[in-house]
Amino acid sequence: MSKEFFEAIKNRRSVYVISKEPVVSDERIQEIVNEAVKHTPSSFNSQSARVVVLLGEQHDKLWNITENTLKTVVPAESFAPTAEKMTLFRNGYGTVLFFEDQAVVEGLQESFALYADNFPIWSNQSSGMHQLVVWTALEIEGFGASLQHYNPLIDDEVKQTWNIPASWKLLAQMPFGKTVVPAGEKEFQPLEDRVLVFN
Repeated sequence: MSKEFFEAIKNRRSVYVISKEPVVSDERIQEIVNEAVKHTPSSFNSQSARVVVLLGEQHDKLWNITENTLKTVVPAESFAPTAEKMTLFRNGYGTVLFFEDQAVVEGLQESFALYADNFPIWSNQSSGMHQLVVWTALEIEGFGASLQHYNPLIDDEVKQTWNIPASWKLLAQMPFGKTVVPAGEKEFQPLEDRVLVFN
């Protein structure tokens, strides 16, 4: 069984050239996200992950917001590569936004003061696991995806546009769509430099 699991992990790659062509139903996309949010672990079973799925015009709106925001910070004479990136993401089918509810994190800090400094770290670790699970599941269904981080630049407008609770902290954006150009070859550093085993 682990063979199939690692095959899915190996096949999950950063794919940037994607299209709006449907791969599975919107209902299936929601099922994938629901399963990931329900079953991905979190420290102290905090279940602090919050996820927003943007499809159709809502997906396009996010990348319009991001592009317009970046125009205010990236010099006009060097904006062309950024605009190209925004077009790549906007060409996708949808975007998954990953948040962590800071009200939950702060509540744990108050309840377990001895570990207070660790809860924000553990919250980020849990979000990373959610991102991997969703990303891998989308790949299995036939989508290509990548992970982006335009937070905190876009946070305020995202919260205002979709009426996101103030306590939700945006951590990542995952545009996805049907793969048009697959990911290239991946280089790996030697495992003996990365893994130690003692027995």
